[in-house]
Amino acid sequence: MSKLLNGEAITLGTCYYPEHWDESLWREDLERMFSVGIKTVRIAEFAWSKVEEKEGQFNFDFFDKFLDLTDELGMQVIMGTPTATPPAWLTEKYPDVLNAKKDGTLFRHGLRRHYNYNSENYKRLSKIIVEKFAEHYGKRKSVIGWQIDNEINCEIAEFYSESDDKAFNLFLQNKYKTLDALNDAWGAVFWNQTYTEWSEVHIPRTTVHENVNPHQTLDYYRFISDSACNFVKMQADIIRKYKKEDDFITTNGLFGHVDYQRMRDESLDFITYDSYPNFAYTFEGFDPNESSLRDRKWSMNLSETRAISPVFGIMEQQSGANGWNSRMAAPTPRPGQITLWTMQSIAHGADFISYFRWRTATFGTEMYWHGILDYSGRDNRRLKEIGDIDSKVKKLSPVSNGRYVAKVAVLKDYDNIFDSEYDVWHRSVEVESQKAIFAASQKTHTPIDYLYLTDYLGQSDSLLERLSKYDLLIYPHMTIVNESFLPALRKYVENGGKLLFACRSGYKDVTGKCTMEKLPGKLKALTGCDIPEYSYIAPDMTDVHVKWGDDVFTASVFVDQLTLDGDIKENADSKILATFEDDYYKGYGALTLNKIGKGEVYYYGSAFNEESVKVFFDKLGVSIPFGKYLDLPKEIELAVRENSKGTFAFILNYEKEEKTFKVKEKAYDLISEETVAGDIILPGYGVIVLKL
Repeated sequence: MSKLLNGEAITLGTCYYPEHWDESLWREDLERMFSVGIKTVRIAEFAWSKVEEKEGQFNFDFFDKFLDLTDELGMQVIMGTPTATPPAWLTEKYPDVLNAKKDGTLFRHGLRRHYNYNSENYKRLSKIIVEKFAEHYGKRKSVIGWQIDNEINCEIAEFYSESDDKAFNLFLQNKYKTLDALNDAWGAVFWNQTYTEWSEVHIPRTTVHENVNPHQTLDYYRFISDSACNFVKMQADIIRKYKKEDDFITTNGLFGHVDYQRMRDESLDFITYDSYPNFAYTFEGFDPNESSLRDRKWSMNLSETRAISPVFGIMEQQSGANGWNSRMAAPTPRPGQITLWTMQSIAHGADFISYFRWRTATFGTEMYWHGILDYSGRDNRRLKEIGDIDSKVKKLSPVSNGRYVAKVAVLKDYDNIFDSEYDVWHRSVEVESQKAIFAASQKTHTPIDYLYLTDYLGQSDSLLERLSKYDLLIYPHMTIVNESFLPALRKYVENGGKLLFACRSGYKDVTGKCTMEKLPGKLKALTGCDIPEYSYIAPDMTDVHVKWGDDVFTASVFVDQLTLDGDIKENADSKILATFEDDYYKGYGALTLNKIGKGEVYYYGSAFNEESVKVFFDKLGVSIPFGKYLDLPKEIELAVRENSKGTFAFILNYEKEEKTFKVKEKAYDLISEETVAGDIILPGYGVIVLKL
């Protein structure tokens, strides 16, 4: 059992950089951490040169000295592998390790994440340093786990080095075997892109309008993910040879062009997330629109993390003002916000919270990225708040190991995520729908999960087992159809589940090419509908309305004009439930229902907005599942965790002003240790945790 996420308690940690501070501060810092409840530190993820100052010259004294102190004091340590910042001697001697822009310009030493995963030199040298770290420090008493690298694909998620070009070519040869197969998959006959020798095939390169073959781009994003996953697995395999039995392996963050579901299942015990809700208040990124949800949006990221790893922790939790010397400047968290954001993470399933960072660096690019302590190290308001958080977290031990409760799940897969990045037709509906589903779930207090479909799960009963936990599955825009997922989806419906698709679904195969079948292509048998015509909603239209029984609401972005599939037109199990009310598609179906076995498949012919999602939640019987217990205003978030000890409702106020809500049946407040009922006033940035 992991010493960190052991299901017995929720614990606190912090990120610490002994290489930034005089050794005389170490003991004082660690003892002060203990005084506010911090029992774990993460170290070393940027410290390659502290062990290998020159190639092949290893000295372990620095971290041995620090670990001697943590052993003595009983502080737990998460060791980072230092591959996120290769040292100057390495990049100078082996320039092939450097990443590059699409035009070939190299990213030079001086920031971080300037390397590529496919340089043979970088893989060789990374193996050596990881093996040296794991072999030497793996048996240390205070070391309880390992973080691989740091924030895989952060800063940049595209790679154009010569090493990547060669590796991409090999990736394609392994995948397609022949050039004929590759030419077919990429539609290379279009604009005379046909390849006759493998030496002609490259990563995407600079073109007119920077527009690259879309099928090539899809494979390129798959390649980036494959490279990142292989790089992490290489390190995990080394660490497992040396770590103690109960020590864990993780990595942190969620960034672009990585199949984290594969990475977690292949290489990690669990994943950790870096939660920075204060990004909502950066001066260049602040959205004055109240509907933006601001820092509350980080609950979406936490839900994504939970989807990949139901057991997870937070490796970096906001504790001070953020900002580099060049960008991302934001104000200091107001009193109560660190507590709010900590509880936000715990509410969504985190049982470990590590604050970034203990001391604010006095130098470097992140010298304005503040931690718990400011430059002087004096006691301050934030340090006191961390101590108060510790006292609250101790009272939440019954919640630990509790699973987030949701009966609605949003389905995703990485092919469609990648496709929506480079295909603006897909992106325009995807972005609109994902924002709307999350916002509506938050404001109606209808908790949702995200669920990632993967090839290997599609081939087994594991996927069906995951699907069956939910009353409603929403796959907003399954543009690319991986047919291996369809048997489990069909079985889920046959067993009584409800499955909802929306417009622009089913029109591409796994290469990203458009189908010549009648739309929605491979989804026709599930949906029972036909789409004879489709269109963006014209910019000269105001609103396009949808009428569903007594409900009338607006469509968004796109229209699929729906009829019933001619092959099953007489089938009483298929019908049109709603129609469009405007423009030339007035009278066409906007929503169809197909009954299969005990369940139902719905196809909605538009993108979602908050208004339409609320109607769907109500009509499909999943809205406000905890309405029996609580009456909450839309400004408050509800998140519920459940385990054998009970059902626990986290109620979070993201507003500066106090909000009032109602507890309909008596409930126990874990933090105040009182039984409450009736109207409750929740102060600005306030949190209450109730055992229902």
